[in-house]
Amino acid sequence: MTPRNEADQSALLVICHGLGDTSDGFDDVAEHLCRKLPYLKIILPTAPTQPVTMNMGMAMPSWYDIKGLDMKSNEQCDGIETSQSRIEQILQTEHEKTGLPYSRMVLAGFSQGGALGLYTGMQLKPVDKKLAGVVVLSGYLPQQSKFTITPGMEDTPILHCHGSQDPVVIYPMAQMTQQALTTLKGATNYELKTFPVQHTVSPQELVAVEEFLRKCLPPDDSCKIKVKDAKEMSIKELKAAIKKAGLSNKATGFCEKSEFIKLVQDHRDGKL
Repeated sequence: MTPRNEADQSALLVICHGLGDTSDGFDDVAEHLCRKLPYLKIILPTAPTQPVTMNMGMAMPSWYDIKGLDMKSNEQCDGIETSQSRIEQILQTEHEKTGLPYSRMVLAGFSQGGALGLYTGMQLKPVDKKLAGVVVLSGYLPQQSKFTITPGMEDTPILHCHGSQDPVVIYPMAQMTQQALTTLKGATNYELKTFPVQHTVSPQELVAVEEFLRKCLPPDDSCKIKVKDAKEMSIKELKAAIKKAGLSNKATGFCEKSEFIKLVQDHRDGKL
């Protein structure tokens, strides 16, 4: 999801869903946040479908295998490095394609997705890929023994929202994650917020996430992305941009490429 006028984008949020879910599960959250922060682009990747040991080997969307929710089992997250590389590639592609700095990007996730976001976001290398922040919703730190914060990223803001009544990722896991990150791993900007809910994302948590994003990613026109010149776009790209901007009705009857170019450019220049 991108701003109606893609040229207005100046920040990026990547949200990783939980075990067994897909990107569709966070469509509503993404739409809500895009309305509140109209300069924000949100990417919702879907995990690959693979067997999960904890769920009797059933295949489902999963970022990595989960053998159990105890501390010992949590050290065996087969496949997490593959998903870590995938999320890193998403961030790198956005940076290279648009020129958006990593300092205008936030990585978020729910449950297993929150674990992946934390594991990935705090270990990006080199340090100039330091993110604006990391959001963990009902998540935890996976593979603690293998996790090391990249030097220079210790003060990356981390918001961890967790339900005190969570029966899946129990609240003590959130407390242990906070302790491990701050006491053992060196994180200096970690906030754990508790909510009287179970394993879900509550409206109150969304308010906290929105406030966090406004602080980490305030409006900044100097960070607007580089967009492809309308004159260099193909007819297919021009039509896609027009459709996304909700201007298809204004392109009815267009025959010449120059007409599509002018419509896209006028939209970007705020003339429509």
